Amino acid sequence: MVQREAVLRLDDRWARVRAGDGPTEPVEHQQLLDELIGALRALPDDPECTALLGLRLADRAALRFAAGDRAGALATIEEGLRSSERAARHSPEFARWYARGLINHGVWLAWPLSDGDRLPRHPLGPGAGEGPSAMERAAGERARDLTRTAVEVWTGLDQGDPVNRRGLAQAKVFLGDRLAELGATEDAVAWAVDAEADFRRLLLSGPAERGAEEAEEALDHLGRQLELRLRFLGFDALVGLRARGLLPERLLPQAVVAARIRSVEEPEISARLRLGGEQVRTMLEVTPWLAVWRFDVRGPDGLWNALPHPWHSTTEVRNRTAADVADELIRGFTGSPAHPGDGSPWRVHVWWHEEGDPAGAAFRWAAGPDPATGTPS
Repeated sequence: MVQREAVLRLDDRWARVRAGDGPTEPVEHQQLLDELIGALRALPDDPECTALLGLRLADRAALRFAAGDRAGALATIEEGLRSSERAARHSPEFARWYARGLINHGVWLAWPLSDGDRLPRHPLGPGAGEGPSAMERAAGERARDLTRTAVEVWTGLDQGDPVNRRGLAQAKVFLGDRLAELGATEDAVAWAVDAEADFRRLLLSGPAERGAEEAEEALDHLGRQLELRLRFLGFDALVGLRARGLLPERLLPQAVVAARIRSVEEPEISARLRLGGEQVRTMLEVTPWLAVWRFDVRGPDGLWNALPHPWHSTTEVRNRTAADVADELIRGFTGSPAHPGDGSPWRVHVWWHEEGDPAGAAFRWAAGPDPATGTPS
């Protein structure tokens, strides 16, 4: 008992230091944390100490990440999760700690798959022209699986407790992020929409409740994510989401525009998205989309070189397909001094909203002989 109380006092001391109340020297921090972890390890049969060990190993992992030791940090958090999992069955609070640890580990594992704004670097998955490395993809798949386990842990807790409902909603957000990073965009949208509904229910159940601000921030994040992800969905995927009730009404204009960009005719959009013809026509007329294009010419060295403005530019359009935009551009290009001539390869890509992976272009066209075979591409 004396040993346990001493360990808990040491953990309280670390918690104060972690909050900024104590020594600021990194060496002193590390020494205190090492002492605490050693003391917690000495009480393997105590559920609270086992749970705290998981938290403090996560703190050590965070310090290692900050120092640039990603491999060491990941190994440390794996050990911490094993400790947290052992403690999780003893109380709901320890289960919550375990679920949060799973999510954090997923974020760290998937870090190379997202950019500085935490948006997917490779949102098209295996179909992308430039995808993640095999190691990055394996880490992303592990991150997805850990996050899915976190969703299961939160689901198993009492959903009458708003803390658990909020934790489950947050876990769904993170699962959507992990799926988007691996290119599973339709599933990512489904989880994001599910999480959005959860957060709205939380706000409706008690707008003054602690965590309301957090829910509002999550809804803002989800709104941005859903608008991004819809741009990478084909029409069949949009129809599938609509049929499952996972295409929010506020996103229907964007879904209609997405279909039209890909040359789906208005009657088919109306029939398959279960919208009136006049409703579809109005959405197309009032909802603009940003067309982004780039013309490339292959040089003698075999490399593609982007042409300057106006052959690398943007414009806002309404009720036009990507092919409509490209046809007009190609007619102008073939009659311009920038055209390299019939014997030289050139290509054009048209994207929706922003330039990105060629595989994500709404329109792609290549002309001229293939230098490897001499035949037209």
